[in-house]
Amino acid sequence: MKKVLFVLAGLILFACKKEAKEDFSKPQVAEKSELMKKALGIFKSISTIEYASIPQNKIDLGKKLFFDNTLSKNGTISCNSCHNLTTFGVDNKSFSLGDTKELGGRNSPSVIYASLHALQFWDGRAKDVEEQAGGPLLNPVEHSLPNKEFLEQKLRAITEYQTLFKTVYPNDKEPITFANITNAIGAFERQLNPTSKFDDYLDGNENAINENEKKGLTAFVDNGCTTCHSGVAIGGQLMQKFGLYGDYAKLTNSKKIDKGLFDRTKKEGDQFMFKVPSLRNVEKTYPYFHDG
Repeated sequence: MKKVLFVLAGLILFACKKEAKEDFSKPQVAEKSELMKKALGIFKSISTIEYASIPQNKIDLGKKLFFDNTLSKNGTISCNSCHNLTTFGVDNKSFSLGDTKELGGRNSPSVIYASLHALQFWDGRAKDVEEQAGGPLLNPVEHSLPNKEFLEQKLRAITEYQTLFKTVYPNDKEPITFANITNAIGAFERQLNPTSKFDDYLDGNENAINENEKKGLTAFVDNGCTTCHSGVAIGGQLMQKFGLYGDYAKLTNSKKIDKGLFDRTKKEGDQFMFKVPSLRNVEKTYPYFHDG
């Protein structure tokens, strides 16, 4: 009898250990829904981005420059004036007021997530945020700086900038150059990629978005919106014709007819071609399109 009890006790102990191993050593991973599987084939989470290593002091310098009115001829605007980080990287105006008190010719898009785009500006004329940063600075209406040398001399006269640039670019004989200015601003802008609940969803959390939002996602996918708006930025990767099925000016009542890429290339096929905008934070970055 004692032998039988001993065997039964051993079997019970073995079963308990096996059950414990199944419960705790191998946590169960919920199977992805069909919608999530479909979404993962179209979009990418912010968590998938592989960031290049950028020194913190360069990022800090870029941030200081981004908010500094000194980067305009008359000292009236900064990068943040048109790309206000407190309002999702835009100023919520159709056209932005420049240093000359004139309005720019195109809507100022959000600087948040801009580094994820394949090209910059509505006509795609800049390859990255570093090159883009230099455009408004030399624009006669925006920052209205007459030339690169004007800004270089302006910053070289400021002791604090002399120290900061020398620290960030120690191997440069003259650290304060236009190229280093835009390089530092770009370094700061490359950090402006906050995580959203949609990223949480793409990372596997089914409950990150509600049922109504899932219905919207389904409609977005099923109606072909993803042809242009996909990837990690949900757009910003290609040029498309604005007004594909009609005259957009008749629908938007635009006073100025902007021909987009054509103004730069003079190619007939480029008429009304514009960069597809990102839909991240789209609820907050109105008014929309190149003409606001």
